[in-house]
Amino acid sequence: MKRIVIIALVLAFAAGGGWWWYKQGGEGPATLALYGNVDFRQVTLAFNGNGPVAEVFVEEGAEVKQGQIIGRLDTSRIVPQIDQAEAQLAARQATLTRLKNGNRPEEIAQARANLAAADAEAANARLQLERQIALVPRAAVSQQALDNARSNSAVAEAKVMASQKALDLLVAGTRIEEIQGAAAELRAAEAQVALLRAQLADTELKAPVDAVVRSRLIEPGEMASPTRAAFSLATISPKWVRAYVSEAQLGLVRMGMKAEIRVDSFPGRAFAGWIGFISSVAEFTPKTVQTEELRTSLVFEVRVFVEDPDNRLRLGMPATVTPLVDGGQQAGG
Repeated sequence: MKRIVIIALVLAFAAGGGWWWYKQGGEGPATLALYGNVDFRQVTLAFNGNGPVAEVFVEEGAEVKQGQIIGRLDTSRIVPQIDQAEAQLAARQATLTRLKNGNRPEEIAQARANLAAADAEAANARLQLERQIALVPRAAVSQQALDNARSNSAVAEAKVMASQKALDLLVAGTRIEEIQGAAAELRAAEAQVALLRAQLADTELKAPVDAVVRSRLIEPGEMASPTRAAFSLATISPKWVRAYVSEAQLGLVRMGMKAEIRVDSFPGRAFAGWIGFISSVAEFTPKTVQTEELRTSLVFEVRVFVEDPDNRLRLGMPATVTPLVDGGQQAGG
Protein backbone atom coordinates (compact mmCIF):
# COMPACT_ATOMS: atom_id res chain seq x y z
CA MET A 1 0.00 0.00 0.00
CA LYS A 2 2.83 2.38 0.92
CA ARG A 3 4.56 1.61 -2.39
CA ILE A 4 1.38 2.53 -4.31
CA VAL A 5 1.17 5.89 -2.51
CA ILE A 6 4.83 6.68 -3.30
CA ILE A 7 4.33 5.79 -6.98
CA ALA A 8 1.26 8.02 -7.14
CA LEU A 9 3.15 10.95 -5.61
CA VAL A 10 6.01 10.52 -8.08
CA LEU A 11 3.61 10.45 -11.02
CA ALA A 12 1.81 13.54 -9.75
CA PHE A 13 5.07 15.41 -9.29
CA ALA A 14 6.22 14.42 -12.77
CA ALA A 15 2.95 15.56 -14.29
CA GLY A 16 3.14 18.89 -12.47
CA GLY A 17 6.73 19.39 -13.53
CA GLY A 18 5.87 18.58 -17.10
CA TRP A 19 3.00 21.07 -17.07
CA TRP A 20 5.31 23.79 -15.60
CA TRP A 21 7.97 23.03 -18.26
CA TYR A 22 5.34 23.29 -20.98
CA LYS A 23 4.19 26.67 -19.64
CA GLN A 24 7.79 27.87 -19.64
CA GLY A 25 8.29 27.01 -23.30
CA GLY A 26 9.35 23.40 -23.20
CA GLU A 27 12.82 22.93 -24.51
CA GLY A 28 12.94 26.50 -25.94
CA PRO A 29 14.43 29.50 -24.19
CA ALA A 30 12.71 30.78 -21.07
CA THR A 31 12.46 34.31 -22.46
CA LEU A 32 12.91 36.10 -25.77
CA ALA A 33 15.84 38.49 -25.69
CA LEU A 34 16.72 40.89 -28.51
CA TYR A 35 20.09 42.59 -28.78
CA GLY A 36 20.85 45.93 -30.35
CA ASN A 37 22.06 49.47 -29.81
CA VAL A 38 20.46 52.72 -28.71
CA ASP A 39 19.73 54.98 -31.64
CA PHE A 40 18.07 58.34 -32.24
CA ARG A 41 17.84 60.99 -34.91
CA GLN A 42 20.73 63.30 -35.66
CA VAL A 43 20.36 66.74 -37.23
CA THR A 44 23.05 68.67 -39.10
CA LEU A 45 22.39 72.42 -39.18
CA ALA A 46 23.74 75.15 -41.45
CA PHE A 47 22.98 78.85 -41.75
CA ASN A 48 20.56 79.81 -44.53
CA GLY A 49 22.58 82.92 -45.31
CA ASN A 50 26.16 83.78 -46.15
CA GLY A 51 28.45 85.94 -44.08
CA PRO A 52 30.82 86.05 -41.13
CA VAL A 53 29.72 84.40 -37.89
CA ALA A 54 29.23 86.98 -35.14
CA GLU A 55 28.23 84.81 -32.17
CA VAL A 56 27.99 81.13 -31.19
CA PHE A 57 25.91 80.56 -28.07
CA VAL A 58 26.27 76.84 -27.22
CA GLU A 59 29.00 74.31 -26.53
CA GLU A 60 29.17 70.57 -27.14
CA GLY A 61 26.96 68.62 -24.76
CA ALA A 62 24.57 71.50 -24.13
CA GLU A 63 20.85 70.80 -24.20
CA VAL A 64 18.89 73.15 -26.44
CA LYS A 65 15.17 73.75 -26.79
CA GLN A 66 13.19 74.03 -29.99
CA GLY A 67 13.44 77.57 -31.36
CA GLN A 68 16.47 78.48 -29.22
CA ILE A 69 19.03 80.68 -31.01
CA ILE A 70 22.36 78.85 -31.12
CA GLY A 71 24.28 81.08 -33.55
CA ARG A 72 24.10 84.44 -35.30
CA LEU A 73 25.74 86.02 -38.34
CA ASP A 74 26.92 89.61 -38.64
CA THR A 75 23.98 91.99 -39.32
CA SER A 76 25.84 95.29 -39.82
CA ARG A 77 25.03 95.38 -43.54
CA ILE A 78 21.48 94.06 -43.65
CA VAL A 79 20.02 96.35 -40.94
CA PRO A 80 20.68 99.64 -42.84
CA GLN A 81 19.20 98.09 -45.98
CA ILE A 82 16.03 97.28 -44.07
CA ASP A 83 15.82 100.85 -42.75
CA GLN A 84 16.15 102.23 -46.28
CA ALA A 85 13.55 99.82 -47.68
CA GLU A 86 11.08 100.65 -44.91
CA ALA A 87 11.47 104.38 -45.60
CA GLN A 88 10.76 103.81 -49.30
CA LEU A 89 7.76 101.72 -48.35
CA ALA A 90 6.38 104.55 -46.23
CA ALA A 91 6.82 106.98 -49.13
CA ARG A 92 5.00 104.64 -51.53
CA GLN A 93 2.17 104.23 -49.06
CA ALA A 94 1.80 107.99 -48.68
CA THR A 95 1.71 108.46 -52.46
CA LEU A 96 -1.00 105.85 -52.90
CA THR A 97 -3.05 107.32 -50.07
CA ARG A 98 -2.82 110.80 -51.61
CA LEU A 99 -3.92 109.52 -55.00
CA LYS A 100 -6.87 107.64 -53.52
CA ASN A 101 -8.00 110.59 -51.44
CA GLY A 102 -7.92 112.91 -54.47
CA ASN A 103 -7.16 116.64 -54.50
CA ARG A 104 -7.90 118.85 -51.54
CA PRO A 105 -10.57 121.56 -51.79
CA GLU A 106 -7.88 124.17 -51.17
CA GLU A 107 -5.97 123.02 -54.25
CA ILE A 108 -9.10 123.28 -56.40
CA ALA A 109 -9.84 126.75 -55.00
CA GLN A 110 -6.32 127.85 -55.81
CA ALA A 111 -6.68 126.54 -59.37
CA ARG A 112 -9.90 128.52 -59.77
CA ALA A 113 -8.13 131.66 -58.54
CA ASN A 114 -5.29 131.06 -61.01
CA LEU A 115 -7.85 130.74 -63.80
CA ALA A 116 -9.56 133.98 -62.76
CA ALA A 117 -6.25 135.80 -62.72
CA ALA A 118 -5.40 134.43 -66.15
CA ASP A 119 -8.80 135.57 -67.47
CA ALA A 120 -8.22 139.06 -66.13
CA GLU A 121 -4.76 139.21 -67.64
CA ALA A 122 -6.11 138.01 -70.98
CA ALA A 123 -8.89 140.59 -70.92
CA ASN A 124 -6.40 143.36 -70.26
CA ALA A 125 -4.18 142.08 -73.08
CA ARG A 126 -7.13 142.06 -75.49
CA LEU A 127 -8.01 145.61 -74.48
CA GLN A 128 -4.46 146.79 -75.10
CA LEU A 129 -4.47 145.08 -78.48
CA GLU A 130 -7.74 146.76 -79.46
CA ARG A 131 -6.33 150.16 -78.51
CA GLN A 132 -3.24 149.56 -80.60
CA ILE A 133 -5.35 148.50 -83.58
CA ALA A 134 -7.51 151.62 -83.21
CA LEU A 135 -4.43 153.82 -83.53
CA VAL A 136 -3.19 152.18 -86.70
CA PRO A 137 -5.31 154.30 -89.16
CA ARG A 138 -3.88 157.50 -87.70
CA ALA A 139 -0.34 156.13 -87.78
CA ALA A 140 -0.09 156.83 -84.07
CA VAL A 141 1.40 153.46 -83.25
CA SER A 142 4.44 151.63 -84.54
CA GLN A 143 4.34 148.20 -86.04
CA GLN A 144 6.54 146.95 -83.20
CA ALA A 145 4.07 148.10 -80.57
CA LEU A 146 1.21 146.46 -82.46
CA ASP A 147 3.10 143.17 -82.71
CA ASN A 148 3.90 143.28 -78.99
CA ALA A 149 0.26 143.81 -78.12
CA ARG A 150 -0.79 140.87 -80.27
CA SER A 151 1.89 138.65 -78.70
CA ASN A 152 0.90 139.64 -75.17
CA SER A 153 -2.74 138.88 -75.93
CA ALA A 154 -1.88 135.45 -77.36
CA VAL A 155 0.26 134.61 -74.31
CA ALA A 156 -2.52 135.67 -71.99
CA GLU A 157 -5.03 133.49 -73.83
CA ALA A 158 -2.64 130.54 -73.59
CA LYS A 159 -2.36 131.06 -69.84
CA VAL A 160 -6.12 130.99 -69.60
CA MET A 161 -6.26 127.67 -71.43
CA ALA A 162 -3.51 126.18 -69.24
CA SER A 163 -5.21 127.32 -66.05
CA GLN A 164 -8.51 125.87 -67.26
CA LYS A 165 -6.88 122.50 -67.99
CA ALA A 166 -5.23 122.44 -64.58
CA LEU A 167 -8.56 123.16 -62.92
CA ASP A 168 -10.26 120.45 -64.96
CA LEU A 169 -7.64 117.88 -63.88
CA LEU A 170 -8.04 118.76 -60.22
CA VAL A 171 -11.81 118.57 -60.43
CA ALA A 172 -11.73 115.26 -62.32
CA GLY A 173 -9.43 113.69 -59.72
CA THR A 174 -6.79 110.97 -60.08
CA ARG A 175 -6.93 108.57 -63.01
CA ILE A 176 -7.39 104.87 -62.14
CA GLU A 177 -4.20 104.03 -64.01
CA GLU A 178 -2.20 106.28 -61.67
CA ILE A 179 -3.69 104.58 -58.63
CA GLN A 180 -2.94 101.15 -60.06
CA GLY A 181 0.63 102.17 -60.83
CA ALA A 182 1.15 103.53 -57.32
CA ALA A 183 -0.35 100.35 -55.85
CA ALA A 184 2.06 98.22 -57.88
CA GLU A 185 5.02 100.27 -56.67
CA LEU A 186 3.78 99.83 -53.10
CA ARG A 187 3.60 96.05 -53.48
CA ALA A 188 7.13 96.02 -54.87
CA ALA A 189 8.34 98.01 -51.85
CA GLU A 190 6.54 95.61 -49.49
CA ALA A 191 8.14 92.62 -51.19
CA GLN A 192 11.57 94.19 -50.87
CA VAL A 193 11.07 94.77 -47.15
CA ALA A 194 9.81 91.20 -46.68
CA LEU A 195 12.84 89.84 -48.53
CA LEU A 196 15.29 91.82 -46.42
CA ARG A 197 13.53 90.82 -43.20
CA ALA A 198 13.76 87.18 -44.25
CA GLN A 199 17.47 87.65 -44.88
CA LEU A 200 17.78 89.18 -41.41
CA ALA A 201 15.96 86.18 -39.91
CA ASP A 202 18.37 83.89 -41.76
CA THR A 203 21.25 85.42 -39.81
CA GLU A 204 19.96 83.54 -36.75
CA LEU A 205 20.34 79.77 -36.52
CA LYS A 206 17.70 78.13 -34.30
CA ALA A 207 17.37 74.61 -32.96
CA PRO A 208 14.57 72.84 -34.87
CA VAL A 209 13.82 70.41 -32.00
CA ASP A 210 14.77 69.72 -28.40
CA ALA A 211 18.23 68.21 -28.71
CA VAL A 212 21.78 67.89 -27.41
CA VAL A 213 24.69 69.56 -29.22
CA ARG A 214 26.97 66.79 -30.45
CA SER A 215 29.42 68.92 -32.44
CA ARG A 216 30.13 72.65 -32.78
CA LEU A 217 31.55 72.95 -36.27
CA ILE A 218 31.92 76.72 -36.71
CA GLU A 219 33.41 79.56 -34.69
CA PRO A 220 32.97 83.37 -34.57
CA GLY A 221 34.77 85.09 -37.42
CA GLU A 222 34.49 82.18 -39.83
CA MET A 223 32.44 82.47 -43.00
CA ALA A 224 29.13 80.62 -42.96
CA SER A 225 27.13 79.38 -45.93
CA PRO A 226 24.17 77.07 -46.55
CA THR A 227 26.58 74.37 -47.71
CA ARG A 228 28.75 74.40 -44.60
CA ALA A 229 27.55 72.54 -41.49
CA ALA A 230 27.59 74.65 -38.33
CA PHE A 231 26.22 72.25 -35.70
CA SER A 232 25.40 68.58 -35.29
CA LEU A 233 22.51 67.87 -32.91
CA ALA A 234 21.12 64.66 -31.43
CA THR A 235 17.42 64.65 -30.66
CA ILE A 236 16.37 63.91 -27.09
CA SER A 237 13.16 62.20 -28.11
CA PRO A 238 12.24 59.78 -29.52
CA LYS A 239 14.91 57.20 -28.71
CA TRP A 240 14.83 53.57 -29.75
CA VAL A 241 16.86 50.38 -29.74
CA ARG A 242 17.60 49.01 -33.19
CA ALA A 243 17.46 45.26 -32.58
CA TYR A 244 17.05 42.14 -34.74
CA VAL A 245 14.87 39.05 -34.44
CA SER A 246 15.27 35.77 -36.29
CA GLU A 247 12.60 34.37 -38.57
CA ALA A 248 11.86 31.61 -36.07
CA GLN A 249 11.15 34.19 -33.35
CA LEU A 250 9.36 36.71 -35.58
CA GLY A 251 5.95 35.40 -34.55
CA LEU A 252 6.70 36.20 -30.90
CA VAL A 253 6.79 39.98 -31.47
CA ARG A 254 4.16 42.34 -32.79
CA MET A 255 3.62 46.06 -33.25
CA GLY A 256 2.76 47.88 -30.03
CA MET A 257 4.05 45.10 -27.76
CA LYS A 258 5.52 46.45 -24.54
CA ALA A 259 9.12 45.71 -23.69
CA GLU A 260 11.84 46.22 -21.10
CA ILE A 261 15.20 47.62 -22.13
CA ARG A 262 18.36 47.15 -20.10
CA VAL A 263 21.85 48.58 -20.63
CA ASP A 264 25.12 47.77 -18.92
CA SER A 265 25.52 51.31 -17.59
CA PHE A 266 22.40 50.93 -15.41
CA PRO A 267 22.30 47.25 -14.44
CA GLY A 268 19.57 47.67 -11.87
CA ARG A 269 17.18 49.63 -14.03
CA ALA A 270 14.75 48.50 -16.71
CA PHE A 271 13.59 51.16 -19.17
CA ALA A 272 10.01 50.84 -20.40
CA GLY A 273 9.39 50.73 -24.12
CA TRP A 274 7.29 49.35 -26.94
CA ILE A 275 7.84 47.87 -30.37
CA GLY A 276 7.12 50.57 -32.92
CA PHE A 277 8.55 49.06 -36.11
CA ILE A 278 9.07 45.59 -37.54
CA SER A 279 10.79 45.35 -40.90
CA SER A 280 9.03 43.49 -43.68
CA VAL A 281 12.33 42.63 -45.39
CA ALA A 282 14.89 40.14 -44.08
CA GLU A 283 18.57 41.04 -43.92
CA PHE A 284 21.85 39.70 -42.61
CA THR A 285 22.58 40.53 -38.98
CA PRO A 286 24.84 43.62 -38.76
CA LYS A 287 28.27 42.89 -37.28
CA THR A 288 27.74 45.52 -34.60
CA VAL A 289 24.93 43.47 -33.04
CA GLN A 290 25.96 40.73 -30.61
CA THR A 291 23.50 37.80 -30.69
CA GLU A 292 23.63 34.19 -29.68
CA GLU A 293 22.92 33.07 -33.22
CA LEU A 294 25.13 32.90 -36.27
CA ARG A 295 25.80 36.24 -37.91
CA THR A 296 25.02 34.84 -41.30
CA SER A 297 21.41 34.02 -40.40
CA LEU A 298 18.67 36.18 -41.83
CA VAL A 299 16.94 38.46 -39.36
CA PHE A 300 14.32 41.20 -39.32
CA GLU A 301 14.96 44.66 -37.90
CA VAL A 302 12.85 45.65 -34.90
CA ARG A 303 12.74 49.19 -33.58
CA VAL A 304 11.88 49.36 -29.87
CA PHE A 305 11.09 52.87 -28.67
CA VAL A 306 12.32 53.74 -25.18
CA GLU A 307 10.97 56.00 -22.45
CA ASP A 308 13.96 57.96 -21.15
CA PRO A 309 12.66 61.07 -19.37
CA ASP A 310 15.99 61.61 -17.56
CA ASN A 311 18.00 61.45 -20.80
CA ARG A 312 20.30 58.71 -19.51
CA LEU A 313 20.70 56.69 -22.69
CA ARG A 314 23.44 57.59 -25.13
CA LEU A 315 23.83 56.96 -28.83
CA GLY A 316 25.28 53.52 -29.60
CA MET A 317 24.83 51.97 -26.14
CA PRO A 318 24.46 48.16 -26.38
CA ALA A 319 21.04 47.18 -25.07
CA THR A 320 19.05 44.03 -24.34
CA VAL A 321 15.35 44.10 -25.10
CA THR A 322 12.86 41.79 -23.45
CA PRO A 323 9.41 41.88 -25.09
CA LEU A 324 6.46 41.49 -22.73
CA VAL A 325 3.16 39.80 -23.48
CA ASP A 326 -0.15 41.06 -22.09
CA GLY A 327 -0.08 41.18 -18.32
CA GLY A 328 3.62 42.01 -18.18
CA GLN A 329 4.92 38.47 -18.73
CA GLN A 330 8.04 38.01 -20.79
CA ALA A 331 7.50 36.89 -24.37
CA GLY A 332 8.69 33.39 -25.20
CA GLY A 333 7.96 32.16 -21.67
